[in-house]
Amino acid sequence: MPETILLVEDEQLLRRSIMFNLDQAGYRVVTVSNAEDALEIVNREPPDLVLLDIGLPGMDGLAALREMRKTTDIPTIFLTARRRELDEALGLELGADDYIAKPFDFPVLLARIKAVMRRSKSDDHPAAGSQPVQAGDLYVDPQAATATQGGEPLDLSPREFDLLHLFVANPDRVYSVDKIINQVWGAEYEGQPQVVYVHVRWLREKIEDRPDKPVRIVTIRGKGYKLVPQG
Repeated sequence: MPETILLVEDEQLLRRSIMFNLDQAGYRVVTVSNAEDALEIVNREPPDLVLLDIGLPGMDGLAALREMRKTTDIPTIFLTARRRELDEALGLELGADDYIAKPFDFPVLLARIKAVMRRSKSDDHPAAGSQPVQAGDLYVDPQAATATQGGEPLDLSPREFDLLHLFVANPDRVYSVDKIINQVWGAEYEGQPQVVYVHVRWLREKIEDRPDKPVRIVTIRGKGYKLVPQG
């Protein structure tokens, strides 16, 4: 049975174009033009992935994702005409798995869809060799999907978790932004360093006493980032 994608987009021509191309790519597509109908479908018949426009009439995409995340972690990609980084960062912080700015080429969207679905399946079925790792007072258990600092649980998004896992598994190793993208996000994100900058900032806010003067995830000028174990 083909995977189901829920497309939430109020622009009729764009909605029809995306639906046609996804159908040609082998997906089952359900379309709605507003967030209220989307939430009803998610609760009644959860899809495998949601393509969610931010600029919807009535309830916008950001508010819709807040509601969705109360009951489900269905992979979600934002479609946005707003190019300001604030919107993009807020969307990811709310729990979106990715975003893509309009106008976009369909092959790019298709690659993002496949990448997000692949990551989602990987999260559901972690590799048998994913053993717990520890560096100082930071502890990450990929199998249990838990992370702690000094024994206290950390509330991390999936990508924050993956980023911390990379650092804790390789303390004192310097990772370039390109290497982090390859290891955590995948090749589909090459050339998008902002996704790393944003997530490093969020991670610092959760594990550093003073995020403005980090001592755990430190910046190595001209080279990247590394984790310095503490405690």
